[in-house]
Amino acid sequence: MQAEPTLGLDDRRGLRTEEWYRTATRWTQLTLTESDPLHFDPQVWVDIMRENRSNAACLSAGGYMAFYPSQVPFHYRSKYLGDSDPFGALVEGARSLDMHVMARVDSHAIHADALRAHPEWAALDEDGEPYEHWAFPGIWVTCPFGPYNREFITDVARELVRDYDIDAVFANRWQGHGISYSEHARRTFRDDTGLHLPTGPYDADDPAWRAYPGWRRQQLSDLVAFWDTAIRDVRPHARFIPNLGSFAAHELERDLIDKHYPLFFIDRQGRDGIDAPWSAGRNAKRSRGVFRDRPVGLISSVGPENATHRWKDSVTTGAEMKTWIVDGFAQGAFPWFTKFNGTISDNRWIEPVAEAFALHATVEPVLSRLRITADVALLDPTSTGPSHLKQDGERFSHEDGFYHALLEARVPFEFISDKALTAEELARFKVLVLANAERLSEAQCGLIADFVRAGGSLVAAHQTSLLTERGEPRSNFGLSDVLGVDLQEPVRGPVRNNYAELTGEHPVHRGFEGAKRIIGGTQLVGVSAHEDADVPFRFIPDYPDLPMEELYVREPARDPAVVTRQHPGGGRVAYLAFNIGSLFWEALQQDHGRLIGNTVDWALGTEPRVRVDGVGLFDIAVYEGTSEIAVALVNLTNPMTMRGPIRETMPVGPLTVSVTLPPHARPTAATLLVAGQDQPVTVQDGQATSTVPSLELLEVAHLTWDGGTP
Repeated sequence: MQAEPTLGLDDRRGLRTEEWYRTATRWTQLTLTESDPLHFDPQVWVDIMRENRSNAACLSAGGYMAFYPSQVPFHYRSKYLGDSDPFGALVEGARSLDMHVMARVDSHAIHADALRAHPEWAALDEDGEPYEHWAFPGIWVTCPFGPYNREFITDVARELVRDYDIDAVFANRWQGHGISYSEHARRTFRDDTGLHLPTGPYDADDPAWRAYPGWRRQQLSDLVAFWDTAIRDVRPHARFIPNLGSFAAHELERDLIDKHYPLFFIDRQGRDGIDAPWSAGRNAKRSRGVFRDRPVGLISSVGPENATHRWKDSVTTGAEMKTWIVDGFAQGAFPWFTKFNGTISDNRWIEPVAEAFALHATVEPVLSRLRITADVALLDPTSTGPSHLKQDGERFSHEDGFYHALLEARVPFEFISDKALTAEELARFKVLVLANAERLSEAQCGLIADFVRAGGSLVAAHQTSLLTERGEPRSNFGLSDVLGVDLQEPVRGPVRNNYAELTGEHPVHRGFEGAKRIIGGTQLVGVSAHEDADVPFRFIPDYPDLPMEELYVREPARDPAVVTRQHPGGGRVAYLAFNIGSLFWEALQQDHGRLIGNTVDWALGTEPRVRVDGVGLFDIAVYEGTSEIAVALVNLTNPMTMRGPIRETMPVGPLTVSVTLPPHARPTAATLLVAGQDQPVTVQDGQATSTVPSLELLEVAHLTWDGGTP
């Protein structure tokens, strides 16, 4: 047990203050295993944290298993704990390095003795039987809504903040696993909604299924507030910060988050299967699209992460590890790595983590004072996509395609959450992209229409706005008057051998020289264009793909495939009448990616504020402040670019970075933060251009100027 610390210099270091979390920007997480007290050495971990320049630590404490001498009844201790206190030793070591410290508790399972004494702690199935753990027989899954979280975990949290010099308690797997039919959950749901908990497969027409997500959201939001209040009563500066995991930030109640959730952690520890490496940066964008005022961290594992294959105590390649961490923090999510098992059997992760964290420490002094900005926003389809209950691979396939196309086109962009779609949020951007926002409410359609009338531009695809927010079909697009199209035929497909013919002359034809047509879609929406709209691509009517002798066009191109329109207020609108996003992600045909990039570029209507020229694939983030801009470039050029398991990163360069300056601005310096060198700047027609001679994994080009208007 540790005595209460003496304050003093702590305020200046950001330690033990109300806003301690603002200087907790590089995290080491160690998740201990039951046998660790036998043979692991806490000093090894103190040395690792010193080497990788971590300024914060998340350390295993308790919940499912205690690694300190807990006095809470039925708090199972590691059977090897004896008289030792591994958690306390790690806390002391981290504090010796002036680090912030958070205690990790896991609340998702209990042991047999706890179940016998407190059957009300367990989650129950529809038949009223306790859920036995799916991966480790002999333990049982807990109910997130009842006294286990409200009483037991609260007692554990209070004990930790009372007896140890820590800043927070971090809860893992606290949200439950599926629906718990415990008596407490049944009773509370019935009292709150007048309904019985939903059973069986999801049914959108069942009132109980419709009520459950909102009820769960409120219950878990109230729990966050309860926990946070409970530990702050013991240690005023401390916070209770549950890991969001699969439970996204937008699913919590906004007013409770504002009061009780000072920062977020995204638990996306690595790629799942063939996730592209830019998925790390997307995680940061998605969180920022909901709560722009909250710091966010990306939890990354030193091992491979895959829903199918589980090697939790393993090590992935250094290149993959570094890319995941760096792409995350380049897009604004401070780095956090996690290691399972305090005994190190493979130390190949230590150097890559240290290198990635050193890059963050190098660029943080500049980037931390700036804000990430973009002219283009992609709507996060959490509830506006095809179905909020589909698997991620289905739900986000349209977004995946647009995301990668914009990355290839080198268009810096941000997310807007459909949960945070307001006039103020839209006003931050010049172009809004709807990859396939099927489910839009009348209010959301109205906001988007107002955005376009005020001069904003819009790019929309496929079935955008054809359904209400509840998934009910509309007879026409909710955004018909904005898009300049009317529905003639619902989505048709799968269609084979479809093509779209170039018609007339239009900027979206750029790069298609020599082609009279390009590959079309596999899911087509039949539309007619308004008189004031242009149709730069039309579908060629279907014709057979076999026998080969029958493979020829019978009829001229007819139905609109791409429709563009310029509004009186200056806004530009483009609609693509097929599944271009999901199809590009599936087939990666260059013409589809080029068409997306061309359409967004046309919608922007002006020279982009930032342009990067040179060979390679990069993730770009633009940071701005008063009289300065920083362009972060993450090099994704590698032999496994589209699969995630990176073997090596291929250095590229030279690259040129061009920035549109404010009127009358005079550049004063261009510095490459990672290389640590100044670069010459040339100015022509309001564009400041500098060179990045070479790019390994990360570079940040930082430009400052005098005069002008930001």
